[in-house]
Amino acid sequence: MKIFVAGHNGMVGKAVSNKINQSGKHQLITCSRSELDLSNQSDVMDFYNDKKPDIVIDAAAKVGGILANNNFPYEFIMENLKIQNNLIDGALKNDVNQFIFLGSSCIYPKFAAQPLKEEYLLTNSLEPTNEWYAIAKIAGVKACEAASKQYKKNYISLMPTNLYGENDNFDLNSSHVLPAMIRKFHEAKLNNHADVELWGDGSPFREFMHVKDLAEAVFFAINNNLSDTLYNVGTGSDISIKNLALLIQKTIGHTGKIKWNDQMPNGTPKKLMDVSRLNDKGWKAHIKLEDGIQSTYHWFLSNQESLRKVIMK
Repeated sequence: MKIFVAGHNGMVGKAVSNKINQSGKHQLITCSRSELDLSNQSDVMDFYNDKKPDIVIDAAAKVGGILANNNFPYEFIMENLKIQNNLIDGALKNDVNQFIFLGSSCIYPKFAAQPLKEEYLLTNSLEPTNEWYAIAKIAGVKACEAASKQYKKNYISLMPTNLYGENDNFDLNSSHVLPAMIRKFHEAKLNNHADVELWGDGSPFREFMHVKDLAEAVFFAINNNLSDTLYNVGTGSDISIKNLALLIQKTIGHTGKIKWNDQMPNGTPKKLMDVSRLNDKGWKAHIKLEDGIQSTYHWFLSNQESLRKVIMK
């Protein structure tokens, strides 16, 4: 099978591409942003006509944390809609039978019952700080569902929980909470173990999954017949942001104080995925959070040379 991974240079795309290559079972197709503008409908159609993939995995998206979502709402909804619409519609019109759309747990209502089940989608209002991104992803989920229903295609959506790992984004202006904490504690350690300020009061609970576990889930979906069109992908367990901070602080070896800025938003109080639907099919996450944070920090130290130079100035 020829598998096209859109967004192969991102954290998720790289993990998925590595898994496909390691399997030795399929031919991987990738295309850089300079070679293919996924927001350009004509370019995407030409790409499909030329490469003729059998399977498409949509790991391409504009992503960011609370700050980025708050500051650039139009870009988050419009850019993601363009990318996913071109990929899904192009695949359908070029008779691609299998499409895997990757989304986010933020598609579920802010105050939905916990843990989050797939059937909770569109039952209440979203978290305001990232609703723009969430609305785009919901549109992608529904587009895949519609293609499956109307055209009998194998188009499914995998909704991962909060991801982290190798090739993560450590830019404090656009990163998610876990990589942002790694960088903050690392910088503070280098600065004589200075105090670290974190947003909110630390009370929200979040679930975190290593990106390699998501790659395993994608590969599982490629090779197994999944009857539903929407599956949660997560670990099934969560941790408070306060305890996450303490865990990362310990891993890095920072001994300064943690100061919580409760004037900044907490976001959704709790967001834990019900992963029984995919677990019942035979897939489960395996990487423990402590081990994943340790390996991610080691990757950060080994691969962020340019960032370290900035830190050391």
